[in-house]
Amino acid sequence: MKTNAKGSASPSIVVPRDDLRKVISDALRANGASKTNAEIQAENLVEGELRGHASHGIRRLAVLVERMRRGLIMAGAEPHLEWVASSVLRVDGNRGFGPVVARMAIDEVLARANETGIAMAAISNSSHIGMLAPYVEYIAGRGQIAVLLTTSEALVHAWGGRGAYVGTNPIGIGVPTAGEPLVLDMSTASVSMGKILDYAATGRALQPGWAVDALGRPTTDAVAAVDGGALSPFGGPKGYALGIALEALVGTLTASAFGTDVRGTLDTEFPATKGDLLISVSLERLGLTAMLPALTAYLHEVRESGVAGPADVPGDRARRLRTQRSEDGVPLDDEVWALALKYAEGLTHD
Repeated sequence: MKTNAKGSASPSIVVPRDDLRKVISDALRANGASKTNAEIQAENLVEGELRGHASHGIRRLAVLVERMRRGLIMAGAEPHLEWVASSVLRVDGNRGFGPVVARMAIDEVLARANETGIAMAAISNSSHIGMLAPYVEYIAGRGQIAVLLTTSEALVHAWGGRGAYVGTNPIGIGVPTAGEPLVLDMSTASVSMGKILDYAATGRALQPGWAVDALGRPTTDAVAAVDGGALSPFGGPKGYALGIALEALVGTLTASAFGTDVRGTLDTEFPATKGDLLISVSLERLGLTAMLPALTAYLHEVRESGVAGPADVPGDRARRLRTQRSEDGVPLDDEVWALALKYAEGLTHD
């Protein structure tokens, strides 16, 4: 990883969006993925980069490839979808690519919500789905409200506790408006583990409140946070309460694992045991589309309340960055890009 004069990580090359997507797709196809599945998974990683979340971008390619080689991701898996109630879809991903399974579930749920007003998919035995924003934005773009929840490996400490017992457990919400949808995608941790690892690799001090050490003491030492420590929940006890509530909700409804039994999105050793829960609400079916102008006007008022310029509502900043990077290219570390090129050429074999 290159660093700048202040010691912070900095990208060394800029890659056009289409080139990035092609290389990732080629790398997955070289390791057994079909063209369609590779393109869906590649687009998911590209979206992470476009929206400024490198922890969910091309850096995950190496883990994906290794999991494919070890049979932890079944590149050609056919998910099993079953409507167990009129509005409840149970999905067994059969170890398939997370974005592929999620997109199949979304298509089913969108169609059913148009009939019933609301529909839910409970997904298990599926790989990491990446950023939540692209999914909920897609649903909102089709006139439905989306709530997407997922669990992760235990990386967060209990409030007042030590050790990692709660997932980062992100929440995604998409709400249609008369213009661009409102899109929320946030973790219940104060920061991503990817950022902690990056700070440890480059010798930088953490910001206070990001993590604790192995004894549960707040620390700014990134190495201490990684070595037996844990991420802190955002907002102190409130973030912890939300994180563990989501753990209970998602784990129960998807019949998946809890806490330290959740594995398989960061490692290359274990099957994925997390769950994904999707809820979609059709505004048209419920006769609520007339609310969109009022919501749009409200969000305009919020934006106009900014002091030094417009205030952002959830989704604004990522949308601007996505537009910029789609036009100008994606900044990447050259070592990460070089490894991706080798995967795409089928040259990297362990």
